[in-house]
Amino acid sequence: MDFRFSPEDEAFRIELLDFLRRELPDDWEGLSRWAEEADWDFTRAMRKKLAARGWLTMHWPKEYGGQEVSPIRSAILNEEMSYHRAPGRDIFGVRMLAPTLMIYGSEEQKERFLRPVARGEVQWCQGYSEPGSGSDLASLQTRAVSDGDDYVVNGSKIWTTMAHQADWMMLLARTDPDAPKHRGISFLLVDMKSPGVSVQPVHNMTGGHDFNQVFFDNVRVPKANLVGEENRGWYVGVTLLDFERSGIDYSATARRLLDELTEWAKSTVMNGRPVSEDPQVKNDLVERHMEAEAARLLAYNVAWMQGQGLVPNKEASISKVFGSETLQRVTSTAMEVLGLYGQLRPGDRRAPLMGRVPENWMFSFSHTIAAGTSEIQRNIIATRGLGLPRG
Repeated sequence: MDFRFSPEDEAFRIELLDFLRRELPDDWEGLSRWAEEADWDFTRAMRKKLAARGWLTMHWPKEYGGQEVSPIRSAILNEEMSYHRAPGRDIFGVRMLAPTLMIYGSEEQKERFLRPVARGEVQWCQGYSEPGSGSDLASLQTRAVSDGDDYVVNGSKIWTTMAHQADWMMLLARTDPDAPKHRGISFLLVDMKSPGVSVQPVHNMTGGHDFNQVFFDNVRVPKANLVGEENRGWYVGVTLLDFERSGIDYSATARRLLDELTEWAKSTVMNGRPVSEDPQVKNDLVERHMEAEAARLLAYNVAWMQGQGLVPNKEASISKVFGSETLQRVTSTAMEVLGLYGQLRPGDRRAPLMGRVPENWMFSFSHTIAAGTSEIQRNIIATRGLGLPRG
């Protein structure tokens, strides 16, 4: 196995880093909150610049606006963008919806929905979880009732990231209430400007506004927006999850925080010596660095498989559970190394690392829940990876 990148991929990384140095402010520390309009305007502007260079959709087929390069190239983009906390990527449209449509969508749907994503013109969100349906996703109760050329949708979705900025939603809804719960579900594409759609913000414990609850009150969705077969949307939906779980963001975020923490430990003297010379601190930092590198390699393995025309399943779950839990361990270690100062939030002049650590620590818990909990990932690894019987 060759772990080296190709010369072309290395050249792209250098070009990307040069682009980020030019486009990001010198004192760039990342967006403060998604909900702030100034941040959102900057995000959209950066996305348009990425799209203009063809970087948003490099691994797509050319007929849909791509360059047909290896998904490894897109993984490099995602890694560096995450590491530098740079805005502009389109996780929902590019990583999740597009590859799913390429498998299950009609030619008309591909032509209609993929090109705006490739141009960086549209924001998507994901309508999966409901107030009463989390890990047991197949128990969802949002209804889509056939009425002529439309479905009439009623129900609610929650934890819907970016719904307050989204133009469209990829929605799972029950179209046959009498079918077994994994079968009577359909995958619909919903215009968020449709009459009857309302969005209520959900603020997380860091004070940020990523999440929302979305309500559907007799929302009409054209049947032309059904992806795949009616009542067989579960298979479409879980394919999308495999693409969602294959991100490299966890390891890149962990490595950035570890690099900053390591520099802080080297330059901060306590009890007459640098913090980094403490045996426990040194051991913890080494272990976290090794775990972050392992998580990185697992994510690149998923990208390599996608480049071979495969849809990673258990491999995506392995990458997701290990990556998200690695990030959680990294933030916990950072809190321990910083001690009581690690509790100081952004804006406090005494806060190490600009107060980023407690926010990262609190948010890290959501990573082991979103896109399928760690328990769900381990079930997938056990049954589909190791062939173990269901409990």
